Amino acid sequence: MSKDTPTAESAPTGEQLVADLLRLLTLERIGEDSFLGPQKPDGVGRIFGGQVVAQALVAAEHTVPDGRAPHSLHASFLRGGDEDHPVDYRVERLLEGRSFSHRRVTATQPGGTILTANISFQRHEEAPSHQAADMPDVPPPEDLMAEHVLIERMREQLADKIPAAFLNPRPIEQRSENLSAFISTQASEPKQNVWARTRAALPDDPAIHRAVLAYYTDYRLMSTGTMPHDFSFLQGGMVAASLDHQIWFHDPAPKVDDWLLYAMTSPISGNARCLNHGQLFTREGRLVASTAQEGMFRERKRG
Repeated sequence: MSKDTPTAESAPTGEQLVADLLRLLTLERIGEDSFLGPQKPDGVGRIFGGQVVAQALVAAEHTVPDGRAPHSLHASFLRGGDEDHPVDYRVERLLEGRSFSHRRVTATQPGGTILTANISFQRHEEAPSHQAADMPDVPPPEDLMAEHVLIERMREQLADKIPAAFLNPRPIEQRSENLSAFISTQASEPKQNVWARTRAALPDDPAIHRAVLAYYTDYRLMSTGTMPHDFSFLQGGMVAASLDHQIWFHDPAPKVDDWLLYAMTSPISGNARCLNHGQLFTREGRLVASTAQEGMFRERKRG
């Protein structure tokens, strides 16, 4: 076990983890449309991609008129972020229309640009609506064990097989039927259904819930496309990186401190890339967001 991996006795509480996440999502304004995003090194070396996406969304939201919420986010990961340095976010105001605002965000560090994101915002409009997507039939979260509890029970067994960062406590609680498929090197169907919520209550601010949702959507999405293959990036057999990330917000005020089901599938992989789709449902079956992500993965060369 890594000396940096928290033990059960030293692990932070859910409230502390969520407070740390909210600090990461609190940007320092250094210019009219410029912001600095803090970091919290966890020994991985690279910044979690969902953190950069969420901070880019927060930066963009600071520049739009009140009453407009994001409906789509399209981000491209250009290079890995360094967790030892803050990220500089520059926002360009591409459109300020009667109904829509469009922003381009560029995230940079000393090594260059790490992410670009195009984010569109819309004022609320009354209009016809429909939902054709059905929530998968899965056990309720109360019938499943929290993954951080399961991982704690398996800590000694897992410690030498997967990166220590995976064992680090996280601010999002997850519950699923197939954690073993996620960490296994055995090929399985490219499908995951994961219940998720923050491990403590969030402030009653829709912008905070949207940012945390954006943060969470990068947790497991790419791994879906690697599941049909008999090697795992968690167990050192794979080199992997997200290439892009898309989010469509169907609900401007999601509740991320209540259970959401993240239903993930991967329709295809090839040429060292995999495509992944995700849908987030409330426990009543209402679709609040959709995601898509393409990732690069290669089998790690031995020797």
